[in-house]
Amino acid sequence: MHQSQNGNAEGSRGRLIALLQAAYSAEKAAAFAYQGHARSVKRSEERAKILAIEEEEWIHRRKVGEMLAELGAAPVAAREVIFTAIGATLRLLCPLSGWFLPMYFAGRLETMNVDEYETAARDAAASGLVAMQHELELMALVEKEHEAYFLGVIESARQEARVPRERR
Repeated sequence: MHQSQNGNAEGSRGRLIALLQAAYSAEKAAAFAYQGHARSVKRSEERAKILAIEEEEWIHRRKVGEMLAELGAAPVAAREVIFTAIGATLRLLCPLSGWFLPMYFAGRLETMNVDEYETAARDAAASGLVAMQHELELMALVEKEHEAYFLGVIESARQEARVPRERR
């Protein structure tokens, strides 16, 4: 391998590790937040979907942890403490903040997750880690589904608010 290609691969690997370390902690925060988010909604179908999304976040965390181990890296302890605190705080605040804010911020959070996993997949590819690239691409697709759900629920509520109700 040419020196500059080797340097690019090492840079990609370093970025990949940093992204995975960030994602590992963020997945825990998101899962905790979704526990509170599920308690903040009235519709049982919304609650069930949010709890299913929470489970997918835990699955992503496990997979990201396995990827870090494969790369000879570990989660960052300070990030774990900070993101655990953030997730636990959101878990408490979601039921108090009404319906809209948790839905909106969950959609935006998922948008960031999609970008993070797509970038990680590119870095995995540049590092020659094809299986990891494919797994990260699949995780990005799941995050896109989450994003579409949350933003779609908001848009549906907006549409419902625009439709005049029948007079009684």
